[in-house]
Amino acid sequence: MANIKSQIKRNKQNEKRRLRNRTVRGAARTAVKNAQKTLASGTEAQASLKSAISTLDKAAEKGVIHPKNAARRKSRLMKAANKAASAPAPAAVEKKKTPAKKAAKKTEQK
Repeated sequence: MANIKSQIKRNKQNEKRRLRNRTVRGAARTAVKNAQKTLASGTEAQASLKSAISTLDKAAEKGVIHPKNAARRKSRLMKAANKAASAPAPAAVEKKKTPAKKAAKKTEQK
């Protein structure tokens, strides 16, 4: 516990700011998480992506997170969105079948 009057005041200010910033930071994290989920499922991805980017921008504008941190998170989201948009549908992807000889050798070795 601080003994100096100015440090006591500074601790009170820091606690108030921490509580105020907590809601903004939590909202940003939730928005990013929801955007990632919708990108994985493919439903309404654009709307959630737009919401997450907006939330990150607001958090950076308020000084809750660093602007470069917000830019990095947005970049990762956009990269995932572009990857999801260019990837073929999951049902169309087929697994490669291993030849019978290789499969037989693997079972013999075990």
